[in-house]
Amino acid sequence: MARKFSELTKDLTPERRERIDVAKALLRDEMELAELRQALALTQSTLAEALGVKQAEISKIENRADIFISTLRRFIKAMGGDLQIHAVFPDRAVKITNFSSLTRNGAR
Repeated sequence: MARKFSELTKDLTPERRERIDVAKALLRDEMELAELRQALALTQSTLAEALGVKQAEISKIENRADIFISTLRRFIKAMGGDLQIHAVFPDRAVKITNFSSLTRNGAR
């Protein structure tokens, strides 16, 4: 017999609920490009059309470990986002602005 999710979780301790909430937040904050695209309910074909490329190119981009910043920026913009690059140190994070000119100079 199928049971509602709320029934399955009603007896969880507050500590367990907190651990689950922390894990969910981490998952929302870290995603691969394909996961991000899927979370936004976009298909590779739809994104390819927005970028003016073939679907296979979207697959290649999503599976690369190394990518041009300009390509990543276009990919994120096509999904409706904005790319920001930060250097993270133990005591602070610094936004890197070298790449801002890519947007100002019309790079897509």
